[in-house]
Amino acid sequence: MDGRHARLANLELQAQSEAVWSDLDASAEMGRRVARVRESVKPWNTLRGRLDDLDVLAELALDADDPETDAEVEAGLAAAHTEIERLSMESLFTGPFDDGPAIMAVTAGAGGTEACDWAEMLLRMYKLWAEHRGYDFQVVSYLEGEGAGLRNATIRIEGAYAYGYLSAESGVHRLVRLSPFDAAHRRHTSFASVEVLPEVGEDVDIEIKDDELRIDTYRSGGAGGQHVNKTDSAVRITHLPTGIVVQCQNERSQHSNKRTAMQILRARLYDLQRRNKLQEMDKLRSDRGEISFANQIRSYVLHPYTMVKDHRTLVQTGDVQSVLDGEIDSFILAWLQQQAAEKAQQIGSGPQQAEG
Repeated sequence: MDGRHARLANLELQAQSEAVWSDLDASAEMGRRVARVRESVKPWNTLRGRLDDLDVLAELALDADDPETDAEVEAGLAAAHTEIERLSMESLFTGPFDDGPAIMAVTAGAGGTEACDWAEMLLRMYKLWAEHRGYDFQVVSYLEGEGAGLRNATIRIEGAYAYGYLSAESGVHRLVRLSPFDAAHRRHTSFASVEVLPEVGEDVDIEIKDDELRIDTYRSGGAGGQHVNKTDSAVRITHLPTGIVVQCQNERSQHSNKRTAMQILRARLYDLQRRNKLQEMDKLRSDRGEISFANQIRSYVLHPYTMVKDHRTLVQTGDVQSVLDGEIDSFILAWLQQQAAEKAQQIGSGPQQAEG
């Protein structure tokens, strides 16, 4: 909480700078960031006040020996315990961008129509998950698949701790089912990858030079009203030094599409910078890989039995339809707890490793 209060004070100070309030877009974005941190602090402050009141009430109950006051204290403690359990998941979010929006890319693997249809199913799953939480789900770009589904889609999801939660979903997802596209109705295995990046603010040092960008405008195609607007305002930005290409086609304003595309580019450059640092320091293998068996994080089996299993945490359920309808919190929570436990173990074993 001390860290959150310090971050809130720092953001409020930045919001008062001329560079921010003189720029309408920058001011609006800073306002959203300040509001997110305030919202993350508010319930804990409220809970602390409730516990202080209960502490005073408990002392009164001891002095008065009043059964009704005792019962009120017990009820208050039970309610506080429930609230602590609800809020405790947030304590697993320790990254600098966990409380912010997420940029997600869903990409079909090899397999033609089967894989494209599976990617569309995943897009629907995350859309329903976001709706359950009241999050804003915005399709930024969408490329139709061969005959059905999608080849690639980029989405921006905004809500409290959107990136913190969805970071658990990054990896390859595998589907096993009887194919609706196979005349012989044989069993098929399909793959799709999910990449989740944090939205990076202007305060993060990411250098993007104008002369290193190629900006193209084009007419949006594909699914039209279902996912994106068919207008001439779509924007594609190529970062020449890295070859990274981003695009946005969901807004009717070319300026808005360019701004969103630049946000995605910043996120991808930050992610590239982070991965390069990890490889230099630890020689770690990249999280990304071929969209195939070796890199899968979760399997969704519809035939010959029904089961969804996360291969990292071993959490599983037989209710596949509920999962595909967006009920994925059990998988996310288990992964977050696993990450927190591994981090705590690394911190705890540090001195022993140093001595050895």
